[in-house]
Amino acid sequence: MHYELQGCQSPDAPTILLSSGLGGAGSFWAPQLDALARTHRVLIYDHLGTGQSPAALPAGYRIEDMAREALALLDRLEIDQVDVMGHALGGLVGLQMALMAPARLNRLIVINAWSCLDVQSARCFHVRRALLRDSGVEAYLHAQPLFLYPADWLSNHHTQLLAEEAHALAHFPGKDNVMARIEALSVFDIDARLGDIVTPTLVIASRDDLLVPYMRSQRLAEGLPNARQVMFDYGGHGLTVTVPDAFNTLITQYLADDTALIPLTGVAS
Repeated sequence: MHYELQGCQSPDAPTILLSSGLGGAGSFWAPQLDALARTHRVLIYDHLGTGQSPAALPAGYRIEDMAREALALLDRLEIDQVDVMGHALGGLVGLQMALMAPARLNRLIVINAWSCLDVQSARCFHVRRALLRDSGVEAYLHAQPLFLYPADWLSNHHTQLLAEEAHALAHFPGKDNVMARIEALSVFDIDARLGDIVTPTLVIASRDDLLVPYMRSQRLAEGLPNARQVMFDYGGHGLTVTVPDAFNTLITQYLADDTALIPLTGVAS
């Protein structure tokens, strides 16, 4: 898999692995890199079958496979322990890593993730699959921001979104891979195993997330033995993009001292 190591290069610096959502590309984390690079070695990667990690994903591909691939990357780089931050599907990968290799994870940050899929999320992914299957890649990509961002942000960033859409079209990983990844996140269900995840976890959610209702994050926070939750009032599913300053302040505070989260304006903890 394609990866990049950025930030502090000292062997003593803590490493944080960033795992992206459905799109899978490490470039998703661009708004967070400068903030994290001051204190951490930052490992970003393109999930298998996305971005610069081309592959034809096999039948029955699951989140467990993605977790194994992330752990194999750590082995390849001889990184024994990491903090892991994952967005949506990437959060599922982090949760699965915590189940499979708890000794490898110092802390976990999951953003707009879930232990099992909500009916609202299933509705959204059903629509997205239908668009891709019946209307084509361009329609799928043109509709994608509707599920990710608040309406006012969409209006104010229209030109930027068109440019990103054109880039995504030019680098689309293929219908079969996208369908396989949607299927993997749809069948993911560790709800009965949350009590087995002992990794200290920060659960972040957006109250206005259309794609993943914030109640799924509340369920994570309630079920995980060592979890804390922070709820953003605004930001949508892609709050790392829409409110990067508030988000970066939160995570840098947490990584500096995970016992004391300072309340932020517009954020209810």
